[in-house]
Amino acid sequence: MSQDLAAVAAELAIGQYKWHLLLCADQSKPLCCEKAVGLEAWNYLKSRLKELGLDRGGVAIFRTKANCLRVCQDGPILLVYPGGYWYRNATAEVLERVLQEHLLGGKPVAEFLFATNPLIEQGSASN
Repeated sequence: MSQDLAAVAAELAIGQYKWHLLLCADQSKPLCCEKAVGLEAWNYLKSRLKELGLDRGGVAIFRTKANCLRVCQDGPILLVYPGGYWYRNATAEVLERVLQEHLLGGKPVAEFLFATNPLIEQGSASN
């Protein structure tokens, strides 16, 4: 690994995150919601994480803007790992509830949760 890449990873606190959020926004072919709705949710998520100091260290939350999470309805769609929590209608109001109630409070927001898909740890799957 190059020193430049190691510096980027250190700057982003990669390896220290507690949560990773993937939000379906800025789609090439908007199907789950209007493109503007997805982008508004993405901008809210970015600014709110920074505002709460959750984008670095401590209870750090990493975020990724996904072009499409393949659900294609009731969007924006938010996927939260670990745990594989799938949320629908992830507008600013829902994102705030997920941040406060689920990620900080420890209780998933059942009203908007439509599926879970925890990943299997490597080596624990039986053949």
